[in-house]
Amino acid sequence: MTIRKFIIMAGVAIAAVAISSCDNDTLGIGQTLTNDSDRLNVADTTIAVETRTIVADSVFTMSSTCYFGRVIDPETGAEVKSEFTSQFHLLEDLYISPDEKIASRYNGMAAADSCDIVVFLTKPFNTKDSLSAIKVRISELAKPMVEGQRYYSNYNPAKLGMLSGTGICKDKLCTFENLADTDSARSVKGYYNNFSVSLNSPFTDKEGNTYNNYGTYILQQYYKHPEYFKTSQAFARHICPGLFFEITDGLGFHAQVYNLALRVYYRVNDISGNATKAYLTLAGTQEVLQTTLVTNDKEALAKLKEETNHTYLKSPAGLFTEVTLPVVGIKQNHINDSLVGSRIVFQRINNESDDDRKLGIPQTLLMVERDSLYTFFENNRAIDNRTTFSTTFDVGRKDNKTTTLNQNVYVFENISNLITNLWTKRQKGLKEDPAWESKHPNWNKVVLVPVTINSSRVEHDMSLTSTRLVGGKDNPYDPVNISVVYAKFK
Repeated sequence: MTIRKFIIMAGVAIAAVAISSCDNDTLGIGQTLTNDSDRLNVADTTIAVETRTIVADSVFTMSSTCYFGRVIDPETGAEVKSEFTSQFHLLEDLYISPDEKIASRYNGMAAADSCDIVVFLTKPFNTKDSLSAIKVRISELAKPMVEGQRYYSNYNPAKLGMLSGTGICKDKLCTFENLADTDSARSVKGYYNNFSVSLNSPFTDKEGNTYNNYGTYILQQYYKHPEYFKTSQAFARHICPGLFFEITDGLGFHAQVYNLALRVYYRVNDISGNATKAYLTLAGTQEVLQTTLVTNDKEALAKLKEETNHTYLKSPAGLFTEVTLPVVGIKQNHINDSLVGSRIVFQRINNESDDDRKLGIPQTLLMVERDSLYTFFENNRAIDNRTTFSTTFDVGRKDNKTTTLNQNVYVFENISNLITNLWTKRQKGLKEDPAWESKHPNWNKVVLVPVTINSSRVEHDMSLTSTRLVGGKDNPYDPVNISVVYAKFK
């Protein structure tokens, strides 16, 4: 193709995408963009798309955000529970005052005055149950999670025997709204609801040494082995492998864990002999390994999967929508044509429930090939607009303040690259093996997955969301179609 024709075809592609989202005729595109010597033939059509619900089971959950809580899903009447495991992050310039300057002593060495763990919570799925109590158990791991290992949302260190029998094990009754903080404290900008767990009881380390509290253990280990505090990995291997936050009783809130802090409080003697307060904070952040354990009612999800007059999107680790793209139908009579536009719209079905605790709407969807559903997240791939695409929920907008466009939908504007790539893969496979298609039953299938996108990192959405989409084998609404535009030079 000449450079001129390439530029013309690119212009046609842009115009086709824009026009395919309207009701206008596309047949004049080639005449308006080119002259008689290189005029294009342009055609468009729509082809039905098959969709169905699939169960997500477990999802890759090494993410930057954890969730915590247990609630009743109003859609199924079943419990949904999120628990989490986290290590602690150490800054490179970590500083603790010299041993001899610490005011409190224990067994002749520096001692902490107190120590606690604070879990900061934000974005509750609803605020109706902010005072509902949940019983939390914080347990220390026997050994740290392994760097490079793939952890999924069914990783349960308690069931796997990964908890230490002698380390931290504390219970606490907590609510989302922390009434222990004053109204004035909670009204400060930047305040996050939280609950704290005291670590002030005696603690015995794995060597059998006893300390008056966990903070004293941290301080004395720092003075004995400063090399253990050089990196987060060294700290996890030698000091604290990590903590598992488990829900043992109660029902109420479900919220995002904004941050996690291990705080050690101590006093330092100045040159005048006066003691001033100081503290050390270690955070559980995205710089260290952390994972969310999701417990869903599998029978309840299976029942939703069997509903065939629509499909579902449900998180966390719930339900996805599988889409079978009609690649052969799109390409077989247009082998020599260029596919310049392919648009697909998924209509959301409104939730008519009057339950004020109903789940939120997934805001961002990933379209990924079925056979790449797991490796995409495991390998931290980026959306390339060739094999993977994303879109956001379109609640609706006004055109000239009179017409509502794209109301309540998810729109993938142009997946032509994907269609072409799948067709090329099929043709190459059949050339090498006539039975290729039967050996690769997912070759033309993609999956719609609720996700969050943070700093170009794509992660499974682990918040509580749910919606139904038009589709399914017994769809009573207008069919789900893909609109395609072809172009060919005369």
